[in-house]
Amino acid sequence: MTGRYQVYRAALPEVCAADPARMVLTADARGRCEVFTWDAATRRSRQVTDRPLGTLHHAIDRDARVWWFDEDAHGVGLWRFQPFDGGADRPGLTGVAPGQARGLAVSDNATVAMGLGDARTTAFHIGPRGGTARELARVDGHAGLSGITPDGRLLALSGAADSARAVTVLADDGTTRAVLPGDGPHGRLWSLGFAPVGDRAELLLVRETDDRYVLASWRPGTGAACGVVTHSWCAFDTEITARWHPDGRSVLVRQDRHGRSALHRVHLAERTREPVPTPRGTLLDAAPRSGDEVHYLWTDTATPPRLGSTADTPLPPTHGIADRVPGEHRDLWTPGPDGPVHSLLSLPEGRRGPVPAVFLVHGGPADHDRDAYDGVVHSLVASGFAVVRVNYRGSTGYGPRWRRAFGQGVGHTQVEDLVAVRADLVAQGIVRADAVGLWGTSWGGYLVLLALGVRPGLWQAGVAVKPVADSAAAHRTGTPALRALDERLFGGTPDEVPERYERSSPLRYAAMVRAPLLVVAATRDAKCPPGQVRTYLAALRHARVRHESMWLDTGHDGYQADDHVAVLRRAVVFLDRELRGPARTTPQTPRSDRIGDPGRARATAPVGTGTIHHTERSSGHAEGHHPQ
Repeated sequence: MTGRYQVYRAALPEVCAADPARMVLTADARGRCEVFTWDAATRRSRQVTDRPLGTLHHAIDRDARVWWFDEDAHGVGLWRFQPFDGGADRPGLTGVAPGQARGLAVSDNATVAMGLGDARTTAFHIGPRGGTARELARVDGHAGLSGITPDGRLLALSGAADSARAVTVLADDGTTRAVLPGDGPHGRLWSLGFAPVGDRAELLLVRETDDRYVLASWRPGTGAACGVVTHSWCAFDTEITARWHPDGRSVLVRQDRHGRSALHRVHLAERTREPVPTPRGTLLDAAPRSGDEVHYLWTDTATPPRLGSTADTPLPPTHGIADRVPGEHRDLWTPGPDGPVHSLLSLPEGRRGPVPAVFLVHGGPADHDRDAYDGVVHSLVASGFAVVRVNYRGSTGYGPRWRRAFGQGVGHTQVEDLVAVRADLVAQGIVRADAVGLWGTSWGGYLVLLALGVRPGLWQAGVAVKPVADSAAAHRTGTPALRALDERLFGGTPDEVPERYERSSPLRYAAMVRAPLLVVAATRDAKCPPGQVRTYLAALRHARVRHESMWLDTGHDGYQADDHVAVLRRAVVFLDRELRGPARTTPQTPRSDRIGDPGRARATAPVGTGTIHHTERSSGHAEGHHPQ
C-alpha cells in the first residue's frame, strides 16, 4: 500500500494445465506489483516474490512450478521458479547470461525454452527445468519465443509480423523446420502458440490479408494438411487474438472492435464459428479452461474490471474500487477524411453547459482506447472534467485500412484527428474552447508534444509522460524493436529520410508551444530515452515556454505504486490549475490506480504452453499487449 493506494494491474490468473485449481497472478504487495499463487480449492493465496522494484512477468507450468522474471532496474535478469506451495527458488536454466525477457515456454515433460535479449541480439536457450542450458539459436535484433510443443521437440519464434521471418519453427536440436514470411502477398503473420495436445504438432497463426484478419495454422510434414493452412472461411474485419481450447481442436477468438470486445468459439475441423455471449464492454483478457469453461476479465468505463468464470470457479478477489465510476459515458463519432473518428466521452455528473476537458491520448500507435475502467478517467471525471479518448487513425480495432491511414504524415495525421474531435465537441457545446488539455504517455506523450507545437492555439495545457520528444534521437538511442517500428512508420532511418523525422519531431516545434506543459520522464527509460527529453526541455527553456518537469528514477514501465500515484496527483493538480484557475474544485483520485497506460492488459500465455510473449509499443490484438 501507498497511503490509500494500491498497485492495480487487472490480469487473468495463469492456470496449471494439470490442476486447474492452481493459479498464479500478480497483485498488490504494499504498493508494489508482486507474484502470488491462488488455490481455487481452498481459496487461499500466497505471495511468491518480494523484490524492491516489484515483479510482473510470471507463469505456471504443468507441474505447478511458479515462474517469474527476476530483473534489475534496467529490465535485465533471469527466470526463476519454485514449487506452488513454496520452497527454495531455483534458476530456470543454469549457464545463461542475464538479458531482457523475450519469452518463456515449458513443455509437459519439463523442457524449458527461454528467449533473452540485449540491444543487438536475442538468444534462445533450451534445457531441462533447473538444468544446464544449451543455446539453440541467436538472431539479430528483437525476437520472441511464442510457443513450445507439449513434447518439447518444436519451438516457435516470432519476428516482426511484416518481415521475411515473421515466424520461425525450430527443432530442439536447433535445426530450422520452417520459416513463415509476413512480408509477401499473403500479408502480415503472428504466432499464437502450439496446440496443447500430444497427438500432433499444430501452430496457431493469425494472418492479415485483404484487409481482414484470418485464422491459420501450421503443421510439420508434406501432405495436404501440412504446412500453412489458411482458414479463409474464418475472417474478421478488425484485430483478433486467439487461444487453443485444452482439447486442441477448437479456438477461443477475442476480437477488438470499435473500442469493445467480442468472443467467438471456432471449431477448425468442422469449419464453424459461434459467438460466446458477453456483456457490452471490454474483455481485457479471456482464456478457455478445461471442458467448455472460460475465464474472463470484463470491464466497461463505468465498472472496474471483474474476474469471472463461466463454470463459477472461484477466482481471486479484485481490489476494493468503488462499484461505479461517476459521470455519463457515451460514444462520439466525428466525420473525417478516412471515415468517422470514434471517441469515448466521459462527462462529469451534474454538468450544466460546456466544461473543461482533458483529451487522454493513447500510446501505440498500434493500440486503442477501450470502453474499460481507467483510473485516470475516474480521477478526472470525479474532479469535474470531461474526458475524451480518441481512437485516431493508426489505432487498432477499426481494421487494417484505418491502422495504415497516415496520409498527413507520422504524428500529423493523429493530431488532425484530435483537432477535429475538439472542434466537434466545442460546436456541440459540450466542452469549453478555452479550457482543453492533453495528457498522454509514451507515443501518446509524443502526440501531446506535437499537438502543442503544431496547433498551439487550440490547447490550454499539456501533460506528456515518458514521451518521444526528438524523433531522430529516440530512434538512435531506443530499443531495437522500437527502431524497427520507427523505420516502418517513417519508411527508413533518420539517415535515409531525415526530412520525415524532422517534420514529425516535437523538438522542431518546441518554440511554438504556448500552453503550459508538464513533462514527466524516467532516468532509465530504454524506450523513450531520457537524453532526447532533456534536449526538448532545453529547447523549451531557450524559447521561454512555461513548463514543469518531473523525473522518475525508473524505466519506461514501473511496478511500484509510489511513482504512479505521484504522477497522477501532480498531473491532476496541474490540469486543474491551468484549465480552471481560481474556480476549481478539489481534485479527486480513486482509491486504487493502475500502473502503466490506462486500460491495458499485460501479455498472457497461450493456454497449455507456459509461454509469456512480450512485445514493445504494440497493439491489443495478434501483436500482443504492452503497457505504454
